Amino acid sequence: MTPARAMWLRLTLLGVVSGVLASLVVLAFKAAITLGQFLLLSRGEHGTYAGLDPWLRLILPVAGGLLLGLVFDRLHAKHREVGVVHVLRHLHTPGKECLPAANLFTQISGAVVAIVAGHAVDTEGPSVHIGAASAGQIGRRMRVSAEEDHTLTACGAAAAIAAAFNTPLAGVVFVVEVLRVRYEVSRFLPIIVASVVGTVMSRLLLHADPTLSVPPLDLNNHWELPNLILLGLMIGVLAIGFISLCESVAARTRTWPSSLSFTLAGLVTGILALWTPQIMSTSYDILDQLLASKEGLGVGLVLAITLTKLVATGTAVGLGVPGGLIGPTLFIGGAAGSAFGMLFGMVGPMATASPAFYAIVGMAAMMGASLRAPLAALIALLELTGNPNVILPGMLAVAAADITNQLAIGRESVFEILLRSRGQDGRV
Repeated sequence: MTPARAMWLRLTLLGVVSGVLASLVVLAFKAAITLGQFLLLSRGEHGTYAGLDPWLRLILPVAGGLLLGLVFDRLHAKHREVGVVHVLRHLHTPGKECLPAANLFTQISGAVVAIVAGHAVDTEGPSVHIGAASAGQIGRRMRVSAEEDHTLTACGAAAAIAAAFNTPLAGVVFVVEVLRVRYEVSRFLPIIVASVVGTVMSRLLLHADPTLSVPPLDLNNHWELPNLILLGLMIGVLAIGFISLCESVAARTRTWPSSLSFTLAGLVTGILALWTPQIMSTSYDILDQLLASKEGLGVGLVLAITLTKLVATGTAVGLGVPGGLIGPTLFIGGAAGSAFGMLFGMVGPMATASPAFYAIVGMAAMMGASLRAPLAALIALLELTGNPNVILPGMLAVAAADITNQLAIGRESVFEILLRSRGQDGRV
């Protein structure tokens, strides 16, 4: 066997190992959050944040933010870097060593506390860091080259997305569009293998069905296509507002101590949660309700949770809370799409598709515009819902949202903007 083939085979086998390890660590991380929320919420009404007393909804994220901030303030600055921004910095900084184990532990513990405490952030952004860093530890043990470490980091990130969302193909495309890993056949076979392994581990240990429970949905007629373009334009404006809020807060608070930043983020979330408790934590239960309901949950409520989730998440991300924004973009887009679907149904001259269908399309449009990853958003949507009917409408809305965002902001994703705004402090 030639040296080139031997290296390729070795890297592919390391991709398998990376996929197993990354998915197991990510699933353990999500299990820790589930356990924490069960212990915290099991005594409340319906076992949700909405079932907590209003004073608890206010105090919980503030107390969690203060506790987390005091711990972060005692950490060395380089050990506070977490999230997708940290992975991006690592992948595009020549000669940088593999992702540090200390930051991995910071990410896991910080995200568990933040999400259980009700901050409006998600598990998927931290999962990318956790998966990439777990795979990087294999490279450290094997003393791989910088090029091989680059590939293993991408393997771990792809496996993490695949395991978190049960979306193997979206995990691979995410690495290309969001992490900007250049496509090469020799490099991407290990990444594909890792993503497949991550999905298999997730399905073996958790479930085999799509992550979101969505009934078969489709357009009523092709006269609705202009509605989808209008939806995409509206979602594009929301994405601009979300990115601008993240950037503005990050730039203005980059020198603040974590104890102040995280406490303020908790206060903003707690105040907003007095009116819309649905925004706390990952909010996937509310997203499931939006997708399962053919009538919607009421325009006023859905618009309220759209705007309050955007403000709470944008503030938390800008202030550096160690959670992610991928899930919230899906939630914001889904809620906005549901609201627009209800409005279209009220004012349209003919019968339209259900608000749930518009929610599905809105999810892809918001994720694609915010992350500058239109293909990953469409593929994730197809894999999450198992519904091929969303592709054409989704492409129209995603294209409209992305064009709107590009004209206003440019080609950078929210992660790249945060990387620039935060400087060396990449806690997002």
